Amino acid sequence: KMAAATGRVPGPVPAGYTALAVKFAKRQRSPHWLLVKEHQVREGTDTAHPPRRTLFVLNVPPYCGPDALSRLFSRCGHVQSVDIYDKRGSGEKKDKLASKFFDHKTLKGFQVAYVVFRKPAAVQAAKALSQEGPLLISTESHPVKTGICKWIASYEASIVDPRELKAEVDAYMQDYDKKMAEEEAKAAKEEGVPDEEGWVKVTRKGRKPGLPRTEAANLRVLEKEKQKRARKELLNFYAWQHREAKREHIAQLRKKFEEDKQRIALMRAQRKFRPY
Repeated sequence: KMAAATGRVPGPVPAGYTALAVKFAKRQRSPHWLLVKEHQVREGTDTAHPPRRTLFVLNVPPYCGPDALSRLFSRCGHVQSVDIYDKRGSGEKKDKLASKFFDHKTLKGFQVAYVVFRKPAAVQAAKALSQEGPLLISTESHPVKTGICKWIASYEASIVDPRELKAEVDAYMQDYDKKMAEEEAKAAKEEGVPDEEGWVKVTRKGRKPGLPRTEAANLRVLEKEKQKRARKELLNFYAWQHREAKREHIAQLRKKFEEDKQRIALMRAQRKFRPY
């Protein structure tokens, strides 16, 4: 309460960062603190977030999306893009998910963000916002849903529309069929044509493609696998059988070694030079 009343940051700020006080509602008494600094990397290592024009933001709440951050820092200059990640990584911009229903990862907990401006001066202007009072992110025209309102919105968004799902699946299958047809046409075109070194590429699909297995063939394969697994399980089932098998093997090796020694000694004795 004392930190909220005086406007001081509750805790030490990491070196190189600047603390910005923000609020998500006018009635909010204690502000939330965003830690910002200029994104610094070597030239050419991060093409999506160029240095001197990118603001790195820490402590981003899960209910604060890219649109809210873009509106917050738009007062400093034109914002080109805002990317939010679950943790700080290489900074490379990932491809956005084209699917609305599949492979959709929901970020949980506090996140990090990269705010890219058009001009480098906007980064310094964003850091200078720390001199002002708490900045209001949520407005009547662009509200940021928090608490139970956010839970209700998340639940409503999780309800799948069957027509949209069917349209997305149909579009995906059409693209897949088109891709497979192109690959088959390319394989048929390259079949039997030698390369520069004279090698001929052999594809899996030839003139006489293999017939699919019948039910009887599948049963025979399953029976063979079952018998093989049973023999493997019954062989040396107990631990003492393992020990006895090892002892017997070692004894046979020793017996064979002694027999070889006697045979070698006999051969040497027979080849001994006896002139008289």
